Amino acid sequence: MPTPKPRRSPKPQERQRDAERTRKLILDAAAAEFAAHGYAGGRIAAIAARAGVNQQLISYYFDGKEGLYQALSQEWRQRESELVTPDTPLPEQIRRYALEALSNPDGVRLMAWGGLEYAGPESDPDHAPRSERLQRAVDEISDAQSVGRLPAEVDPACLMVMLMAAAMATTSIPHVIEGVCRVDPRSPEFLRHYAEQVALVARLLGLDPA
Repeated sequence: MPTPKPRRSPKPQERQRDAERTRKLILDAAAAEFAAHGYAGGRIAAIAARAGVNQQLISYYFDGKEGLYQALSQEWRQRESELVTPDTPLPEQIRRYALEALSNPDGVRLMAWGGLEYAGPESDPDHAPRSERLQRAVDEISDAQSVGRLPAEVDPACLMVMLMAAAMATTSIPHVIEGVCRVDPRSPEFLRHYAEQVALVARLLGLDPA
């Protein structure tokens, strides 16, 4: 009978790959859990079960539920920096946000839950960076107003809020869309059509510098 070979200890690169894979599994599971139930309703045990890992690993890698949610917020900030750059025209920004419901539905649901569970700036890790990003868009609307493309009565900040709410409508009010448009609000065909319509409204408002 041949002598079994001794087990080889994993190399540092292999351990690093395993750690990255485990972190990714946990983050993906957490995004799905929090998207379905919000932060308050999300359960660490359910996240561990979704990821197929020991619950203690969530504490090891993320220091518990709050640290895990912070890591997801960081991922969303990174995603937004890819979606919107300082030279992206506002109608295109709105179109891209609307299309996130197609390419990243959990991320959009997390943003919606963040609004429902909002308890002030101190409870929101994204408050400062989000405010900074949106202020650039408000300034862009103000610039359009200053050259006469928008009436003086328009409040640029309120208009930006309206456009963001419109971009998220397929996630936040799908029942209204289904009732009015007679379509599945989550179908790829409608999501693409809706994103173009929201961008068109922004252009009709004179928010396209071209």
